[in-house]
Formats: sequence, C-alpha cells, structure tokens
Amino acid sequence: MSGTLRSNITPGITVDIVLKKDQASGRLTRGIVKDILTNSPSHPHGIKVRLLDGQVGRVKGIVPDTRSGS
Repeated sequence: MSGTLRSNITPGITVDIVLKKDQASGRLTRGIVKDILTNSPSHPHGIKVRLLDGQVGRVKGIVPDTRSGS
C-alpha cells in the first residue's frame, strides 16, 4: 500500500517513515501514526505524519496488520 495517498493513512496504523535528518541515507523509522500532518490528498514524497513518540516524517511504507482475526 502506498504512503503517498492520504486515504491509505489513518491514526493507529504502523508505518515506516523517513525523518528529515535521515533523508540523505534513506534510513527508515517504524512507529504508530498519531497525527496526519499533510492536508492534500497525495504527496509524491509521502504523507507527513507524527508518530506516537513525537517523531515527524514522511511515510515510505505501511506495515501490514498481522494480527489474527480469530
């Protein structure tokens, strides 16, 4: 699932983001979305979010929910 579409991002999901300081290296940080900071429906570099721990970055990937429904 793409991190460039706002409709794919909801608070509470787990995502991989790239922090501003890590843009050159591409290092990813995993966390849970607290707030969506991008207002537009899409962004070519990823939707900007704030994680529960306060870190801010652009979504590069959405981690699939592996919890069992049973």
